[in-house]
Amino acid sequence: VQLVESGGGLVQVGGSLRLACAVSGFTFGDYAVGWFRQAPGREREGVSCLSTNDGTTYYLDSVKGRFTMSSDRAKNTVYLQMNSLKPEDTAVYYCAAVLGSIDDHYYFSDLNEYDHWGQGTRVTVSS
Repeated sequence: VQLVESGGGLVQVGGSLRLACAVSGFTFGDYAVGWFRQAPGREREGVSCLSTNDGTTYYLDSVKGRFTMSSDRAKNTVYLQMNSLKPEDTAVYYCAAVLGSIDDHYYFSDLNEYDHWGQGTRVTVSS
């Protein structure tokens, strides 16, 4: 299984970015993808999750209404659309995958729920 993130970069406050996580080795519909982020000096935190079997999503409270996950079955890719970006969104963003689905909000941000990780993509929000 391989996960490849893309789409990070430098953006001004209030701007938007779309991150992509291309998945290989899993069949669409059989896995869930989570997005995590890690800012300097801080622990990695769960941002959102999407289960590809039914499209169920979960979000960290601080990104609700600003971030949206989606997926493309044909490309076997999951996206994180980030709008109204704030300086506190600055971090390295990682996607992670697990076979099956994430069925409870309690688990989506638990790093131990995921078996496969991408290399990360850096997002910097400048003020």
